[in-house]
Amino acid sequence: MMSSPVSYVSPADAWPAHAAIGQDISVLPRIFEEAVNIAIFERPMPAEIALSAQAQCQTERAWQYSWLGQPDDAMVADLLRQLPAPEAAKPLVDDIATIAEAMAFLFETRTVGLRLRLLDGAMCPRFHCDNLPVRLVTTYVGPGSEWLPEDAINRKGLGAPHPDKPEIATDSAAVRRLSPGDIGLIKGSGWIGSEERGLVHRSPALESGSKRLLMSIDPA
Repeated sequence: MMSSPVSYVSPADAWPAHAAIGQDISVLPRIFEEAVNIAIFERPMPAEIALSAQAQCQTERAWQYSWLGQPDDAMVADLLRQLPAPEAAKPLVDDIATIAEAMAFLFETRTVGLRLRLLDGAMCPRFHCDNLPVRLVTTYVGPGSEWLPEDAINRKGLGAPHPDKPEIATDSAAVRRLSPGDIGLIKGSGWIGSEERGLVHRSPALESGSKRLLMSIDPA
């Protein structure tokens, strides 16, 4: 399934008011602002992390890692045991631990739900809104998550697909995409006050033979 054309507009004045974007991690707490439903830390991927992540993608099959608990030394040790190329995993694991610790600190929780997935196809190819308060997403390898500005959404199209439902995206050229390395905080419909304003997003299409290494973190 091919995705709609994607806009790569990046100047700050081109972003919608409900999106907070910056090149410093201090942009992420803006997710607590009522009008904001996505906060993006535009982060260039350090070379050592990119190489470490690529090493984990050299497998025949897709794989998934999950952790529910504190983002501590036990999580780091478990990741190093479970990843397919542990000898090259340290830069990636250190980055994952740093992000997980920051997520726990930001949302004042001791535990997080972390998933690291190697995908060979679009996981959620249809535009949707998560039924949870907030989620962190970052893509280490492959294309990042795609999302829609509020003025390009027909929310009557959300939910289970049906022939009578309208298209969700009213302007396919308005689709935005996170870049590899970007850290995005996404509000879902479970965020109090955003029941009807959670971010509408989807997984990107992948070309045949390509892979995507995606991490998501939920405060638990």
